[in-house]
Parts: sequence; C-alpha cells; structure tokens
Amino acid sequence: MSTTQPALAFEPADTGAAATKGRRRGRAPILERVNWSTTIILMLCSVTVLLPLYVTLSMAFKTTGQAVDGNAFSLPAPFSIDGFVEAWNLTKFPVGVTISLLVTAGTVIATIVLAAFASYAIVRNWDRKLFRYSFFYLLAAMFIPFPVVALPQIQLTGRVGLDNPFGVVILATMFQLSFSVLLFTAFLRSIPIELEESARIDGATTWQTFWRLIFPLLAPMSATVGIFAFLYAWNDFMMPSLIISDPALQTLPVRQNLFQTQFSNNYNVSFASYLMAMAPAIVAYLFTQRWVMEGVTQGAVKG
Repeated sequence: MSTTQPALAFEPADTGAAATKGRRRGRAPILERVNWSTTIILMLCSVTVLLPLYVTLSMAFKTTGQAVDGNAFSLPAPFSIDGFVEAWNLTKFPVGVTISLLVTAGTVIATIVLAAFASYAIVRNWDRKLFRYSFFYLLAAMFIPFPVVALPQIQLTGRVGLDNPFGVVILATMFQLSFSVLLFTAFLRSIPIELEESARIDGATTWQTFWRLIFPLLAPMSATVGIFAFLYAWNDFMMPSLIISDPALQTLPVRQNLFQTQFSNNYNVSFASYLMAMAPAIVAYLFTQRWVMEGVTQGAVKG
C-alpha cells in the first residue's frame, strides 16, 4: 500500500496541470484574433489621420504649377518653399502667430489657476451645499456650447470694451473652466487630507497650504488641463472671429480665412498656410501626450 499511495496523491495535481495547459491552448487563438482585430482597427484609424497629413505636406512643398495639376498624392518634384514664403507675407504670419500665442498663453494660465482654485474649494467643502451645487452648476455648463450664447456674448463684450483678444481670453477661460474643474476635482480626491492637516499643525494658512503643498502636487493634472486649453485656444476660429472687431488683431486661424479669397487657385499657398498654423499644436501634443494620458488616468482612480 505504501507504494501506491504516493501515486494516488500526485494524480490530482497532474490532472490540474494538464487541464490548465489545455485551457491556455484554447485561449491562445482567441487572443491572437483579438490582437489582429485591434491592429487592423488601429491601422485604419492611422490612415484616416496620416493620409490628410501627407496630402497637406506634399501640396505645401509644391510649386503653383504642380499644385494645380490635379494629383494631390504625387510627391513634389522639385521641393519648393515658395508657398510658405507667400503665405508668410500674405497673412502677416508673425503678427497673427504673436496674437494667437498671447491669447493661448493667457487662456492656459487663467484656466489652470482658476480651475485649481475652484476645485480645491469644492473638494475640501463638499459637505456644504453651496460648494456641492456649484460643482453641479459647472458640470451643467459643459453642455452649453459657445454658438448657443454667441449673440449675447458679442453684445456684452462690445458694450464693455472687450471686443479684443483680451475678451477672447476671458471667454475661452470660462468655457474651459467646467471640464478643467471636473479633471481637477477627480485628482484632488486622491490627495490625502492628512497632508493638509500636518501643514496646518505647523502653522500654515489655507493660502500657504494650497500654494506650497497642494498646487505642486497638481502638476500632472495641471499639465493635462493646460494641454487641452492650449489646443482649444490655438485652434478656435468661431470665438475670435465673432468677438474681435479689429481685423488687425485677429488670431491666426481667422487671418487665414480672411485672406482665403486671395489664395485663389494657389493650393500650395493655402496648404502651406494651414501647415504653419497647425504645426505648433501638433508639436505641442506630440511632446505632451504622455502627460495627458497620465493625468487622466491618475485622476480617474481615487487613492
């Protein structure tokens, strides 16, 4: 009996291992199918983005004669920067890009600071109805697009003398505030309250606690909010076109539209102008997309 008992003891373990291997073999084809389907979907999505970008690049570097030949997918032969030079002079690119940078920088800074202030006050006073309802009010504002309130905003900014880039900064910040507060509040809930209590025991005021302790901890989410605000303010066309009354103070996207009729059939000039306008946004996103994903995922999990 002593010789048969060890064999019986090991039989269940062998059976379990064999069953596990069988299950793994059965799952492998499923995982392969999922990976192939995901790869195909990603390739299709990439084509929808890369193909227009390729056409833009090829048309921008062509001469006028090459651009009107009807073949948008052919490579420029030879490469020419005449379209960039003409677009630079025609749209007064240095002036337009300076105004766009000022509007974008003002919107980014104001959005980060105001959203951080509001989110900190809401999260740390959540038990009070005023702050809780203020958060719901801000969330409701996310569903109101600018075109819905465009007419009263135009009249209001004109009467108070804000029909200029500064007025665009104020309005752009207000329309970015709701989404930014949502991101900041989700991130602030993951910061332990014990950190603030320790700072208060050491004699720090609320102002000092926020600037010296909380705001540095908000750096990942501040980067995320800043990137979204940058892309919104830089690419926005409708708000500056309706609010700014002086054409000389218009942002770059509006300037391109104003001079669109002068591009005529010079498609190389048109595409060169579009490429120069969207290049800063593409570069900024390529270098900061890691912080966008990290900020969103960190704010989605409560510690």
